[in-house]
Amino acid sequence: MQVIRLPVLSDNYIFLLHDPQQNIAAVVDPAEAQPVLAELTKLKAELVAIFNTHHHGDHVGGNTQLMKAFPQVKVYGGAEDRGRIPGQQVFLHEGDHVEFANRTADVFFVPGHTRAHIAYYFPPVSPGEPGELFCGDTLFAGGCGRLFEGTPGQMVDSLSKLRALPDNTRVWCAHEYTLSNLRFAVTVDADNVDLQKRYQEVKAQRDADKPTVPSILGIEKLTNPFLRWNEPSLQVTAKSNDEVQTFARIRGMKDNF
Repeated sequence: MQVIRLPVLSDNYIFLLHDPQQNIAAVVDPAEAQPVLAELTKLKAELVAIFNTHHHGDHVGGNTQLMKAFPQVKVYGGAEDRGRIPGQQVFLHEGDHVEFANRTADVFFVPGHTRAHIAYYFPPVSPGEPGELFCGDTLFAGGCGRLFEGTPGQMVDSLSKLRALPDNTRVWCAHEYTLSNLRFAVTVDADNVDLQKRYQEVKAQRDADKPTVPSILGIEKLTNPFLRWNEPSLQVTAKSNDEVQTFARIRGMKDNF
């Protein structure tokens, strides 16, 4: 399974999953249809699945046009997004699975950013290979999504599920927010040497107009303040030894940054 990253809008990424053996494709969070259709034409591939993580327009905006171009396509989303995702046919719960390219993805229910958000995780095919996590706006490189419909407690539970995945998991998050996320992170975790190093590396990447997605989960665990609510340094910053309150206060600081 090849993952093709398509930059769209101001800072979104669409992910096209391609199975070259069967020459079929699936798409994760198609904000727009045209870039997807152009890539499918280049590949001469048939679109068989749309995997939506949540209902926001910059994740589902291309659904309707893609369904017109490929009438047999199946549209997947969270069960609690019923009525909010255009064309949704499959309503997924925690613990469900989806199939593509002879691979099986685990479905995680990860509310917080929205009340119905889900994530898709394709475990590695062979030992030592990375798994592939498509997490929408729940976990970002260096950050996490705003809490529009969920609570801090829900988001901590959701991020805990993702944090428990193997360190070499590739994190395919839906926005190029990494530099701004890390610019905030260094203000709340100033003594984190790994974070300082990553910040300089990401600055160089963005100066060269290079993407920072996918990230690697092991790096996120070391440098992303929204996966480090149980670290004493972050608890000092948040003036709390309660993990959910620490997360909530750090998130509030980011909202006002």
